[in-house]
Amino acid sequence: MNIELLKQNGINLEAALENLGDMDMYNDIANDFLTESKDRLPNIKKYLEESDMPNYAILVHAMKSDSKYLGFSRLAELSYEHEMSSKEGNIAYVQEHFNELMEEANRIITILQQYLEG
Repeated sequence: MNIELLKQNGINLEAALENLGDMDMYNDIANDFLTESKDRLPNIKKYLEESDMPNYAILVHAMKSDSKYLGFSRLAELSYEHEMSSKEGNIAYVQEHFNELMEEANRIITILQQYLEG
């Protein structure tokens, strides 16, 4: 596994290791993130399409927390903004910035897949 791949792509590994302790734990949590993302991302999209902001907020909150632990600073930031906006019922913000959130989530997923398969 190529730790440099993570660092080169803006993953804050130092912060992640402060939270998780070691690379074995990091790899376990990273695998869980990938597995959960298979359901989480389509459900986030579905809740947006249904204007279901309470459930949308729950899923972006979970993504924010996982991202923070794993050192995905940008994804954690975007998820937080979506969480707060959805809790306030600000669907316009969520819709306007949805693609940015999904692009960053998919970028992270691609990096993680390359890293874990590496």
